[in-house]
Amino acid sequence: MIIQRTDRYSGPSFSLENRIRRQIWNWIWLLLFRPSPRTFHRWRATLLRLFGARIGQHVHIYPSVKVWAPWNLSVDDHCAVADGCTLYNISPIRLADHVIVSQGSHLCTGSHDYNDPTFQLISAPITLERHVWICAEAFLSPGVTIALGSVVAPRAVVTRSLGQPWTVYGGMPAKPIAQRTPQA
Repeated sequence: MIIQRTDRYSGPSFSLENRIRRQIWNWIWLLLFRPSPRTFHRWRATLLRLFGARIGQHVHIYPSVKVWAPWNLSVDDHCAVADGCTLYNISPIRLADHVIVSQGSHLCTGSHDYNDPTFQLISAPITLERHVWICAEAFLSPGVTIALGSVVAPRAVVTRSLGQPWTVYGGMPAKPIAQRTPQA
């Protein structure tokens, strides 16, 4: 999907087809998704599905959530993505059942290879396992997986996978700060 560049200053990183699909999605987001009333969760889920997202039942994605590529989004049942979140999903983002992503959080699957002379765009998927809560304004880097039942504290920065289930992580970079009681 990402084009291997030969010049760091010019040329697209994505195919023409990809750029056209994203442009059409951006217009749909601007005209139909973003201005929709807060309670129209099914409407927004339908729009995302029309562009290839896999959206489960009882999913609440709020109007100001910015999704870069719906076809790289998978959200299982009983999830919520709050206002102001950015899902920069060059690579897939997967939210398992009962995941909450709080307001202003940024899930970023793309970066650049700063050692490559062309500053090549790179990407890796993000996975949030069941019962994860990403608190307000947290940042998740490319390639991370957040373990079952974990909480990422407000404004935490996650640069590596967090593998201890039912753990609260906070700080920059995020480290274990507490345990969470497992839920059914």
